[in-house]
Amino acid sequence: MSHTKKRILVVDDEPMIKNLLYEVLQRNDYEVEIAESGTVALKKFRASEFDLVISDIHIPDVNGMDVLKTIKEINKDVGVILITAFGTIESAVEAMKLGAYDYITKPFSMNALLMLVNKYFDYKKLVDENYYLRNELNKAHSFDNIIGKSDKMLKVFETVDAVADSKATILIQGPSGTGKELVARAIHQMSSRRNTPFIKTNCAALPESLAESELFGHEKGAFTGAIKETKGRFERADGGTILLDEISEMGLALQAKLLRVIQEKEFQKVGSSRNVYVDVRIIATTNRNLLEAVEHGLFREDLYYRLNVVPIILPPLKSRKEDVPLLAEHFILKYANENRKNVKGFDDDVMELFMQYDWPGNVRELENMVERAVVISKEQILTPKHFLFMTNEPGDNDSNVHVVPETEVSLRESEMQLILRVLDECGGNKTHAARKLGISVRTIRNKLKKFALENNGLN
Repeated sequence: MSHTKKRILVVDDEPMIKNLLYEVLQRNDYEVEIAESGTVALKKFRASEFDLVISDIHIPDVNGMDVLKTIKEINKDVGVILITAFGTIESAVEAMKLGAYDYITKPFSMNALLMLVNKYFDYKKLVDENYYLRNELNKAHSFDNIIGKSDKMLKVFETVDAVADSKATILIQGPSGTGKELVARAIHQMSSRRNTPFIKTNCAALPESLAESELFGHEKGAFTGAIKETKGRFERADGGTILLDEISEMGLALQAKLLRVIQEKEFQKVGSSRNVYVDVRIIATTNRNLLEAVEHGLFREDLYYRLNVVPIILPPLKSRKEDVPLLAEHFILKYANENRKNVKGFDDDVMELFMQYDWPGNVRELENMVERAVVISKEQILTPKHFLFMTNEPGDNDSNVHVVPETEVSLRESEMQLILRVLDECGGNKTHAARKLGISVRTIRNKLKKFALENNGLN
């Protein structure tokens, strides 16, 4: 687990008590800050991150009860322990109703307070673990949800089963829409880390100027707008798994920093010279050929080999069509239940249509098509009329037809026609269009830029 010390804010105006608390907590490996009034306490709390606040109820200007209320408004997950005199136990009980973790009455021994602090952090650890477990279970992503009986998928299942509980870094490769994230979640769920965080990071969606801060965190004042110390995704994933989705889109400078994390298990926050040590299992995904990216100088060769310790290749759906009926039945059951529709299955003509189709959008496209058909259907059995948007027959006015025209145009022109059409349907929103096409926003930008340059060259 992370070696970062837990940070405690002590709020008390009595010199003897605040000094004693500071010394005892520091001696027990906690990082402590002191505030002598409610106003100062709230200012410090807003400016930095704390794991626990210990406050006397009777403090100058803003009392402890109001400090508690404001802290809970700012961050309801931070614990608060109140110190109260014997005669104000009633108000301490009221504070418990407002969200305080516990209270301790004066006079108290330092051992008793220390036990209460340690008890809180044990409790918080349990709560965090239960939260992540519940979160993962709710997503219903497990090994059983990866559907397939083809030889290629059976090979994937064997690999996942063999490496899930190892510490090896994994690179999952395959076209967009093949289920790379699903496999990554299955690996996490089958490992001994299943009750720990699973943090997903889409490398293509990280703003280049903030990417390092997003991954590794930053210190207060590290850059304009950094008003307090912040944990990055690696620190939040400590003890668990981090998924680096679309790793090919990560810039070279950040690749060098990632390489250090893999090799040394440590990093530095932006604006800090202090090393943060983490235990994180790394899974990366890509829909591009990383070796080609290495050859073109777009991806570090040493990082490629560090990531590719265990390669998992997900095949396109067109190369495992024997899995289409299984997947289609899975999705029809899923969306019929979700939408409370009495849809039972497909007629034979639909399955023949499915088996003839090439599925350029892979499993994601099949899922989207089945969901749409289930939603619009008024019958129990789905027929070809529910999938007219898969064809390009005359008279079809469906706005979601994404079939490349059967004319003698170049592959690049066809690709650009498709991108422009989907962008138009999405009102020019590149994020929505990228999601629909199964590619990254950066890929859309690059292709549009290249297309514009080529056109300008022709004029």
